[in-house]
Amino acid sequence: MVYNEDVFKRKSEFGGSIEVVCGPMFSGKTEELIRRLNRAKIARLNVEIFSPKADTRYLENALVSHNANSIPSTPVENASEILLLAGEVHVVGIDEAQFFDAALPEVCNALANKGVRVIVAGLDMDFKGQPFGPMPDMIAMAESVTKLPAVCVRCGNPAMYSYRLSPDDNKILIGEKETYEPRCRVCYNLGLNPP
Repeated sequence: MVYNEDVFKRKSEFGGSIEVVCGPMFSGKTEELIRRLNRAKIARLNVEIFSPKADTRYLENALVSHNANSIPSTPVENASEILLLAGEVHVVGIDEAQFFDAALPEVCNALANKGVRVIVAGLDMDFKGQPFGPMPDMIAMAESVTKLPAVCVRCGNPAMYSYRLSPDDNKILIGEKETYEPRCRVCYNLGLNPP
């Protein structure tokens, strides 16, 4: 099957779309983002992928899931850089959206209005269970929202919260399993310490 540029041009006249993939830590958000972006590449669409420079857990120029799947990405300082770097693309992927500035929703809207399919992944809540960064606005304006649960490490039920194991009270503390664990509402509210 050959990609038909005329179809893309017609679709562009009516606008693109915004998809949001959200949930707590260890729910598979980046994994799902990589899956969707790889499918777009299979369809021979031009894809650009962006991540915040602040997230230094893995490779600088790649999104890496907790399952070690990866895809090349461009780290950026702020959301407005995405507009400058997106170029002539069909699909834009954005990971760790909660770390971006308040301009992210406007940037995503501008891209979607130009006919771009925008896929955004990020934490919907911080470790205090509060809405995180630009994610509430992204969820409100998206055509599609997928909220993924993790598995509560305490009881095995679906987990929607990222429980911080560290006493650090800063809103942003980048970490992995040594710093956070997924918990259901009951185990999150009990605040049980690790064994």
